[in-house]
This record gives sequence, C-alpha cells and structure tokens, in this order.
Amino acid sequence: MSKRDYYDILGVDKGAGEKELKKAYRKLAMKYHPDRNKGDSNAEKKFKEASEAYEILSDPQKRQRYDQFGHAGMNGGGFGGGGASDFGNADFEDIFSRFSDIFGGDMFGGGGGDPFGGRSRRSRRRSGTGQPGSDMKVRVELTLEEIAEGVEKTLKVKRHKKCGSCNGTGAETESDFETCSTCNGMGEVRQVSKTMFGQFVNVQPCPECRGEGRIVKDKCNDCRGEGRIRAEEKVKMNIPAGVSEGNYITLRRQGNAGVRGGEPGDLIVLIEEQEHEHFERDGNDIYYDLNLSIPDAVLGTNVEVPTLKGKAKVKVEPGTQPGKLLRMKSRGIQGLNNSGRGDQFIKVHVYIPKDLSDEELKHIKALRGQDHFDPANAKSREKGFFSKIKDVFA
Repeated sequence: MSKRDYYDILGVDKGAGEKELKKAYRKLAMKYHPDRNKGDSNAEKKFKEASEAYEILSDPQKRQRYDQFGHAGMNGGGFGGGGASDFGNADFEDIFSRFSDIFGGDMFGGGGGDPFGGRSRRSRRRSGTGQPGSDMKVRVELTLEEIAEGVEKTLKVKRHKKCGSCNGTGAETESDFETCSTCNGMGEVRQVSKTMFGQFVNVQPCPECRGEGRIVKDKCNDCRGEGRIRAEEKVKMNIPAGVSEGNYITLRRQGNAGVRGGEPGDLIVLIEEQEHEHFERDGNDIYYDLNLSIPDAVLGTNVEVPTLKGKAKVKVEPGTQPGKLLRMKSRGIQGLNNSGRGDQFIKVHVYIPKDLSDEELKHIKALRGQDHFDPANAKSREKGFFSKIKDVFA
C-alpha cells in the first residue's frame, strides 16, 4: 500500500482525537466506495488507502509506534493478523465490517443494514457517557546523554482528573440522573432527508444533554457536576534512545479527564534537545573540536577527550594536520528503534599563539628556513574535506 503519511491521507492533524478520525474516515469511505465509483480503480485505491490509515491511527498501540517511528515501525509497511497489509486483497464488505462502529444503520434506507447492503451495525453512541477530555501538550528537555541511551522521565502535569467524590459521574448519587427528554436517552437526534441515492439520515449529538442521554439533577459539590477536578499529577514515561528535537510522543488517555465519565484526552510530549557543552549532533553522530598545540600536532601525543560516557584517551599521530577528523567508533547516539549506534568524530584544530617571548620568536624564526617547514616542499598536498571523510570510513 501507499507510503503516504496516514494523517495526510485522512486530512487530520497529528493531535486528532478518536471522533475526528472517525469523521474523516467515514467521509472518505463514503466518497470513494466502489459502489459509487463503478470501474474507477483510483477511487478503489483511495478507499483502501483511507481504510489502512484509519486501521493504524484508531489503534492506540499501532498509532504510538507510527507516531514514534513512522512507516518503519509498521514492520515494513504491514502487520500480520489483521494489520494494514490485509487491505491489499480485502473485500469491501470485510473493510466495512471491521469498522462497524463508524457506519450506523439506516443511512440510505430503513433496513438496518450498512450503507451498501452489508450486515446490520451497532449504534455508534452509548448513552450515559460524558464528553471527551481535551488533549494536552507538554515539553520535555533532554540532554545528549539522555538521548543517547533513552531515559525514564517523571512529568508534573496540571490537568483535569476524575472526581473521587462522585467517581466521575458529576452527581451526588446514581439516582440523581434523569433521562433526557429531547433524545429519550439515546444521546443523539436524527434528521431524515431524501437524496438522489435514497433516504439519508443525519445523526448528531443531542443539544440538550450533549450526547450523554441523561441530565444531572443534583450535582456533586466537589466538581459542580463536571465529574472532574483540577489537580497536579505525576506521569512517568519512557523515552527511547535516538529521539530528536521536534519529535513527539503521544501518551494515550493521559490528557484531561472527560466530563462526567467521558473518555480522557491524550498527553502529547514534545521533545526539546539541550545544547551540549562539548558536542554538536549530526543525526546519530556527534562532533568534538580538539585544540592542539603546534608541538603536539608535529610530534604526536595522547590526549583525553570527553565522550557521552565519561573521558577517553585518543592517540594523535605525529604530523597530524589541522582539520583532520579522528573517528571513535560507536561512541555516538543509539539510533531510534535500535537502528545502530553513531560515532564520535574529533576535529583537530592547531592553536597558533599571537604573543611570543623573544626566546620563542628566536626558535620559530630558526625553523622558518628549514625545508621540512616549507609547504612548497611537502610530498603530498593537504587533502580536501571530502577526501578526509573518505579516509575516515575506509
């Protein structure tokens, strides 16, 4: 199937909730269903593409892997046992049956079946459930050391949580509810209209009870009928190695609690990378600038350099030229999804002093006339940058 971004396929942003995903998929499925597009292979492709996208994004575990790793986290683009790869040869009836909670009955007629003649569907709504909670976004700063190995973080989050006094119902007691007279407890109202395709039923949440099917008579004193209160809580999360600035991790159902038992929103954690004292990052590789004195560059030396795991000694060969890259293999960052570890590169700089004593000037002037210190007599020219890179990986 297509490798397009699943969010782009459905036309939703990455913070889209369950209801928004359902609405977007339902719209596309109705538009591109083959019964409406006889012989149109492009419509058939878009129908299956939308079904694949919804299959992944509607499943919390699959969506979390996709959010973190993209298509690479989908086992090469498909799942076994009912995953996205099944859509290539799926029957359209099977696709509608897998998403039966999206397509209510009586859409194009009064037979109680699906909109294109399939089996009957269960109602999309459940009475007695409140409004869903909103998603939240928080930022977490990570050091390169934490990014290199992965880390567990404890976040302090101010959010709505379920009221303990009424257990999230919003009422003093269970008997303090009454059935909504507008929708008769269904939580939704229907408007029937006729189109060229037949009878069309538009289903919307009840404006009186907001889709809950019941109304609170005697509200809880602590939460004032909302079923939730404001609190600061701690949330633990594991951040995998190899994340980058701008990545985000979605913690399902860790956002704001819903109103009167509604489904909680998600907590979206945005990754920020702290500037490091010694290193610059390039993908999974890190770079360190090493300053050498002229004698050390000429004679060679052993120097101690910082790494992400403490100090390490590096041998500098005699005659090392400014700009040379020294490679410390596998001293970089562990790749996302265990995709290999990067390297640490050390770029050599030679320090040229400005203020010299008379004695020092005397020694330097004595060297000026020596053949070995004349670049014109060098046996080989300084290699260019790309040649150096080639040598590093040779």
